[in-house]
Amino acid sequence: MAIQNFILCFLIFFLSYGILIPTQCLGKICLPKEHVALFVFGDSLFDVGNNNFIDTTTDNQANYPPYGETFFKYPTGRFSDGRVIPDFIAEYAKLPLIQSYFPRVQEYVNGINFASAGAGALVETHEGLVKDLKTQLTYFKNVKQELRQKLGDAETTTLLAKAVYLINIGSNDYFSENSSLYTHEKYVSMVVGNLTDVIKGIHEIGGRKFGILNQPSLGCFPTIKAFVNGTKSDSCIEEFSALAKLHNNVLSVQLNKLKKQIKGFKYSYFNFFDFSYEFINNPSKYGLKEGGVACCGSGPYNGYYSCGVI
Repeated sequence: MAIQNFILCFLIFFLSYGILIPTQCLGKICLPKEHVALFVFGDSLFDVGNNNFIDTTTDNQANYPPYGETFFKYPTGRFSDGRVIPDFIAEYAKLPLIQSYFPRVQEYVNGINFASAGAGALVETHEGLVKDLKTQLTYFKNVKQELRQKLGDAETTTLLAKAVYLINIGSNDYFSENSSLYTHEKYVSMVVGNLTDVIKGIHEIGGRKFGILNQPSLGCFPTIKAFVNGTKSDSCIEEFSALAKLHNNVLSVQLNKLKKQIKGFKYSYFNFFDFSYEFINNPSKYGLKEGGVACCGSGPYNGYYSCGVI
């Protein structure tokens, strides 16, 4: 299945830099010598419960049934009936489930998840109700300071340089009312610009290895098609898909530029657009009867739900 290929892609990314025995000790914590932490940034596709602890609306939370009913057997804050993508990557990388940044009661040596359902790359997207990408970067700066206090400068630098930084963001920006105030080219430039600024910010803090998803086929989501057409339709909405394609083209160019501009920057780029298009339009190939609303999105705030994978 494509989702397994996606996970395998990131697993190889981890293993390329080592993740297994022998052990080393960071402060009082002993870990595999080539231990690799996972830090997660994004929206509801990656949120594992941060929005449970912020002042927001129920539309931006997944702390009630039927969320979580298949794997955890209770709602965890994930916009899924089971686990979400970072959970699988952590499992395959032999890490524990990466916990949400809130509440702040855990160690950070395995990484942490900053993702907030409904968040965008732009501060204005659902402002005041979510933790946007630049706010998530601020939290990461706080984590570095806490790690330095516990591990010391040298060990913190090593941990952050070996870590992988998983990012998915942008869909909420393109469904925001603010998007209608600009040309597609200008708005995409703003979204991708904020995303690449955050990547550079993570790099300045010490990050080197990144896993980045591009935008899915937004115009093919069933609820988007129903919203625009007023009824269920087999045809995708080109306006939304065009925005996603433009975003992906611009992002690809900017990532190649970053690779040349900033020292040590490495990234794995997942083609989420083609995967989501295939998944929605050929559901039987993946053991489903039909492509439905629950196929990969950015939360119910936008009228569609994140993919639920057991």
